[in-house]
Amino acid sequence: MKFTVADLLDQLTPDSTVPVAQLEKALGLSGEPEQQHLRIGLDGLVRLGLLEESEAGLQRRQDDTLIEARLRCSSKGFCFALRDDGGEDIYIRDHQLNHAWNGDRVLVRITREGGRRRSPEGGVQCILERATSSLLAQVEEQNDRLLAVPLDDRLLTSLELPSADAVHLDPSQSSVVEVMVDRYPVGQFAPQGHVERQLPIHGGVEADLDLLLTKHGLRERPAAPRATLRTPAPKDRIDLTAQTTLLLEAWSSEAPGLPALALEPREDGAGWRLWVHAPCVAERLALGSSLDLWLREQAEAFCVGPSWLPLLTPALAKASAFQPGRSESALSVALDLSPDGALEHYRFSRSTIRPTARVDLAALTALAERKPKARTVPAGLKALKDHIPLIEQLIGVAELLRQRRLAGGSIDLALPMPAIPGLGDLLTPGPDGASQGWMVDLPLQHPVALLREAVLLAHRALGGHLAALNLPALYAINPAAEASELNEVAKAALALEIPLELSAEGNASAAELAAAFAATDRSRVLQQQLRDTLEPVQISEVPGPNAVAGEELAVAPWCCPGLHYADLWNQQLLTSLLVDGKDRPTVRHKVTVDLASDACRSATIDWSLLTPSQLTPYQEAIAHGLAQRLQGRARFLQEVQSDALAMAQARQAEPLVGQVMPGVISGVQSYGFFVEVPPSQVEGLVHVSSLKDDWYEYRARQNRLVGRKNRRTYMLGDAVEVEIQKVDALRHQIDLVVLLPEGDDLTDSSEMTSSSGPDALGASSFDSPGFAASADGTSQFGADEDESSSDDDLSQD
Repeated sequence: MKFTVADLLDQLTPDSTVPVAQLEKALGLSGEPEQQHLRIGLDGLVRLGLLEESEAGLQRRQDDTLIEARLRCSSKGFCFALRDDGGEDIYIRDHQLNHAWNGDRVLVRITREGGRRRSPEGGVQCILERATSSLLAQVEEQNDRLLAVPLDDRLLTSLELPSADAVHLDPSQSSVVEVMVDRYPVGQFAPQGHVERQLPIHGGVEADLDLLLTKHGLRERPAAPRATLRTPAPKDRIDLTAQTTLLLEAWSSEAPGLPALALEPREDGAGWRLWVHAPCVAERLALGSSLDLWLREQAEAFCVGPSWLPLLTPALAKASAFQPGRSESALSVALDLSPDGALEHYRFSRSTIRPTARVDLAALTALAERKPKARTVPAGLKALKDHIPLIEQLIGVAELLRQRRLAGGSIDLALPMPAIPGLGDLLTPGPDGASQGWMVDLPLQHPVALLREAVLLAHRALGGHLAALNLPALYAINPAAEASELNEVAKAALALEIPLELSAEGNASAAELAAAFAATDRSRVLQQQLRDTLEPVQISEVPGPNAVAGEELAVAPWCCPGLHYADLWNQQLLTSLLVDGKDRPTVRHKVTVDLASDACRSATIDWSLLTPSQLTPYQEAIAHGLAQRLQGRARFLQEVQSDALAMAQARQAEPLVGQVMPGVISGVQSYGFFVEVPPSQVEGLVHVSSLKDDWYEYRARQNRLVGRKNRRTYMLGDAVEVEIQKVDALRHQIDLVVLLPEGDDLTDSSEMTSSSGPDALGASSFDSPGFAASADGTSQFGADEDESSSDDDLSQD
């Protein structure tokens, strides 16, 4: 079909009735078969009670018990619905899936509320959008049936194949096939598909990239519509071409364009004026145009390791990218900072800049290694000789901003990506904050370390500006971690005799824990525990606090439109305000309000800043769930990048099969302990049932496993030795054997199955029917799990 249920429902609201003909036009359905499909879909939704139909047309029913979510399953059959509104995950039993698959967008109704250690339960009422149209599989014959068995064991079904696809049977299992889904399961009928092509498992870097893109449906992206780009209007554009402007180069040449920075003393001599110049994308296309809607569906630029899948079309990226020595249109903000780095004033503008020079990691490293009184300029700095004082000042200002951000509750953790060459630009974090709720600790002599402090401040300025003016912006919100979860991390640290300063209530903040952990010899494993408690960043149409940015009110991203559509959206809104915003009630009023600066936030504005025709497209898109769709796409991006990392880790482990490697225990639970193995930092689980040398008990208060007879303990940060026995790169699974300490009388070793991918890890490691791995990697008990287990009676049973 040309449309999904989600597309259909997005056109309908509880407040108005839409004729069928108008629906057909909105969905672009012109042929009779497409219109028949629409009729079938409408009848089904009316029977489900989601729509009401009258002679005037259709109307969406208001039902607050239905929750939009994304389905996440494990291979053991445990499924959770991840709510779009950021609420608690909902446990879905297999008989309540109603043929929904992993990754599908669904409507869920809660059937049983959650408890102290129990997730709420629910059932899938409607599948809004299928996530899987093709998949990687292996062809097998079972009971005279030819089946495609999905490589992703979170897809809890096999697909029937036509007999002609028997040519793809591969007993050696040296290849997999791409299967196109021809029919999803309906009633008692199984899903069907056909083999599209065969792919080698060991074909090198390019073949691995093909496997990754095929798995996630990114190999053939929809073509962009033809569009004529607009030329940014020169009227009311300030000329900043004489300003010294630096391009901080964080990624490779094919990466999306990033903002430029400039720094100058304030006119009053009290501090600095920091300029952030963002590529001007919004002025080159119309809001709601075919190109804009296409970009809205793509939503993100995908870094997949050695290459990028860009968000912007080649023409749009080329037109908006900054180049040294060339005049470019920009969307800019001047941030007036006090001597200690506090933001005092700001003003947005449409500008023209001429970037002066590029500054990359090599140049900043050469600057850091340069002796303070050296008379010569290192070779890596000769091209920037005239700009060295400016760069040094920029580093100093960035340090002030960083300290203020950390004081506001932001978290920097020393948990970088493993240094695997094939990861390419994935090794370098983004310059616009972090979606996972924390940021990688970087030295200030790093382009991203400089760029992100300025960009986050610019995002804070626009967030407060648009929220104060009550305009339909998209905000990045990041609530603080739950105190109860932070307390569990604090308990783990205290069990390791890590000194902590707790409040009178016995609590510690995430920032306090991060600071305490950084100075310990077990900092990495403790930071990993802290990382898992931090809330991810969410895209929302409602302003809210953002702990990553250290902001309590609002953060609106806008500086990286080549990376995220949310930034482009806010650019479009800001441009509308700067170009069309009414700065006074009527032309007869002589006193105006400066809508571009923070001065307007203290003014009384009792008139509409934009006309209804200008505001309506923004308001309608927000009302139709734009924020939720973009959030789902951002989550999908994280899954793809996690998969790219997992495959790279597995490939690094393949040559190590048969070797004994040192590892570090990175987590301890009642069912076993996790071990991280360098150099790829692959993490695996040792289940208590595989420890044959003793009967081990879990001491929750001490966060350790203890042998009843030999009193051997396994705790966070302990070093162990493991032998790598087998690597399955496609499933990101690694079989390990834990070696007992030298001199131990027991000859049997303990087997461990690990996975570098979070989903495969959770799926392959948990045998208890009441246990499931939730979508964010944390542990949750299913509906049948007994909640009364004590600390000391959880063992190998």
